[in-house]
Amino acid sequence: MALLQSRNSQRWSFYRPLSGHKPVLVGQRGWYLVVLGILSCIVFIYISIGYIGFHPELPKMNFVRVNGTQLMLDGKPFYVNGWNSYWLMDQAVEDYSWPRVLEMFQIGENMGLSVCRSWAFNDGAYHALQVSLGRFNERVFKALDKVVVEARRHGIRLLLSLVNNLDAFGGKSQYVRWAWEEGISLTSSNDSFFFDPAIRSYFKTILTRKNHLTGIEYRDDPAIFAWELINEPACLSDATGDTLQDWLEEMAAYVKSIDKKHLLTVGFEGFYGPASPPERLSMNPSDFYGRTGADFIRNSKISDIDFTSVHIYPDQWLKKANFSEKMKYISKWVSIHIEDCDTELKKPVLFTEFGLSSDHKDYDPAKRHIFYKSIYDAVHNSAKNNGAGGGALIWQFLARGMEKYNDDFGIFPDSRQPMYKLIKHQSCRIAEVNYKQDILKTPYKDICQNN
Repeated sequence: MALLQSRNSQRWSFYRPLSGHKPVLVGQRGWYLVVLGILSCIVFIYISIGYIGFHPELPKMNFVRVNGTQLMLDGKPFYVNGWNSYWLMDQAVEDYSWPRVLEMFQIGENMGLSVCRSWAFNDGAYHALQVSLGRFNERVFKALDKVVVEARRHGIRLLLSLVNNLDAFGGKSQYVRWAWEEGISLTSSNDSFFFDPAIRSYFKTILTRKNHLTGIEYRDDPAIFAWELINEPACLSDATGDTLQDWLEEMAAYVKSIDKKHLLTVGFEGFYGPASPPERLSMNPSDFYGRTGADFIRNSKISDIDFTSVHIYPDQWLKKANFSEKMKYISKWVSIHIEDCDTELKKPVLFTEFGLSSDHKDYDPAKRHIFYKSIYDAVHNSAKNNGAGGGALIWQFLARGMEKYNDDFGIFPDSRQPMYKLIKHQSCRIAEVNYKQDILKTPYKDICQNN
């Protein structure tokens, strides 16, 4: 039903006489049942075909740019309040789960959120986009097409991650297995991924994909906010960081050679590596995180990387710390990354994942509220001062009926929740920074009037 309620839905009508049947007189109640039956068939067909032959009138969008430490849209600073729903493409494949995607974008629009981060990869898993090296499932690609169109219909942009460093949805380990099985790799080590040329083919296929609904190639679609090279990269076999740095430089240049319109980020967590000064290395949660092969400053200096990213998970990083100690640490973690981007990197930074675990023995929803508010306050303070703190994307939102997809950070948004109100309030604060006196001319006029 959500499809029929969307503002760009087409009205379909048809009449198909049945030959060989005599006219039947139908009473008033009978006509009601006939009409109801026809409408039910239309809804079923509409959902089943999944937009085939449907070309909605999409709202005008321009590409987001970068000017120094700020994201820019239409010549004005563009600070972000967003969320993660990694599962959008997966849930767009089947008719029964597609309404969850519709619900999620409607919630995002209602909350004034501007960017959603999601996976544009699924390598060899259920609903795989890439079923083997260089072979793609067109049905799943069409699902991603639908996600891009639906995001744009709701005025939301997508931050699409291209591959996973972790094993979920295939990840780099799946590339290594494929290459090993096909005899085109000399080693089965996970880190051999960073030498595998197959990833180039995958990136090119995604970037030049032509949306079957709009005819627009992904690289030309402003509904895509930015590309993320890899989720949480690490190369533990080379603590110097050289292997990962070489791969990032090569892949960033390759992506930009194909797509010069979109922004590009790495997707790392923000750990400092051996090339960083000692005072920054000491800010890592432990010594281990300085030996992952990633280096926030060195990696972010790559010229083809437009903005940096940071993740924030105090429960995973500081297992023995109490809540007060975690809050003190996170305050410093956020501030030093904004400072690095303001002063040394001269690029925006987005906190593209943050969460507080509900599985922790001391979990309290009030503590989660305090933690999330601290992130939002830091971003808002940076934005008010035209700083590099470009935005924050909460991990993660789920739609109704997705309990099995939940992790210990998941949120099912509900307008009655204090968390919902907190996130919406941040959207309105950010909108005030972005639009200033022009906010009354934007959709935020209605979203924020009672906020």
